[in-house]
Amino acid sequence: MEKVSITTEYVTLGQFLKFADIISSGGQAKFFLEDVMIKVNGEQDQRRGRKLRDGDTIEVEGFGEYQIEGN
Repeated sequence: MEKVSITTEYVTLGQFLKFADIISSGGQAKFFLEDVMIKVNGEQDQRRGRKLRDGDTIEVEGFGEYQIEGN
């Protein structure tokens, strides 16, 4: 499981995709989320505004598993 560090209280799912180098720009998030299955803490979630906090786990189909790591 790959760790993704954040320096704020939370990041959105759309921001996370960019931080994890899954997409190259925030504008791609909407289209990416329409096409790819994503699970947050084991539950499917395609909302790019979903807030991710320290300890949350994200599974991105075809890319792997990630965990948010806060300060």
